[in-house]
Amino acid sequence: MNDNINVELECFKDYLTNKKRSSENTVLSYMRDLRHMADYFYKTGVTDVAMINSTNLNSYVLDMERNGKSGATVSRSITTIKNFFRFLHNEGKIDREPTDLLKAPKAKKKMPTILTFEEINSLLAATAGDKPKNIRDKAMIELLYACGLRVSEVVNLKVDDINLNSGYIICKNETGVKERVIPFGDTTKVILKKYLKVRNEFVGTKDVDYLFTNCFGGRLTRQGYWKILKSYAESAGINKEITPHTLRHSFAAHLVQNGADLKSVQEMLGHVDLASTQMYAQLVNRRLKEVYAKAHPLG
Repeated sequence: MNDNINVELECFKDYLTNKKRSSENTVLSYMRDLRHMADYFYKTGVTDVAMINSTNLNSYVLDMERNGKSGATVSRSITTIKNFFRFLHNEGKIDREPTDLLKAPKAKKKMPTILTFEEINSLLAATAGDKPKNIRDKAMIELLYACGLRVSEVVNLKVDDINLNSGYIICKNETGVKERVIPFGDTTKVILKKYLKVRNEFVGTKDVDYLFTNCFGGRLTRQGYWKILKSYAESAGINKEITPHTLRHSFAAHLVQNGADLKSVQEMLGHVDLASTQMYAQLVNRRLKEVYAKAHPLG
């Protein structure tokens, strides 16, 4: 990457981290998108942020599309680029923002992948075993599904965030500011108690307050969680594309399917806007229509 753009990216990173107080994941996502952009411009001979204009930015967007980037990826990159050049303009490093004509592609609405109850049971059955690792893995997979957590929320949970007596967890976002209380049932309570009895097998004498750790007592990453989940999904013979967010989607869809009101589901998911939660009602209704069409004589 050329020096000028690299310097400005580092300045933007410092702004996001120290002034805007963005989460670590947000900063990583922004910088990843911007470094891809910088690499493209370096290859095309653009060596300074002041040389970047609306024409070559549009060329970069077209290049992303030609290389098969999804509409969602392109849209996210455009948002990142707009924020970056707004920062440069506000700092007086460029005379005008070149992003005015950048438009995000119309994103195709893709309904999320949902596991059936049978697939959830198969996934949890794949974790069976008395080894500490099996017990840990079952506890953290079951907890994500039982409470509809984001994977970042699972790996950031502290031991003190769990109230086993009352059956609920206190879930904070990455900045530790917002929080919501989510209940869990007796089945989850049993596996959590079992896990806490063997947790010292991972942390030993280390002073670690995270609920779930890796096998060496260190902090479990989102990528580590995803690899564990993927391994068990393969063992369970689940052919769907499965990520930790698939379990969160399944949690919400199953609640709606069994009669939970959308407002309560919204609160448990931590959605700011009810419209985000209404997707699950649409998903359940579509599923019911498919079942009717296949099973009813007049379908």
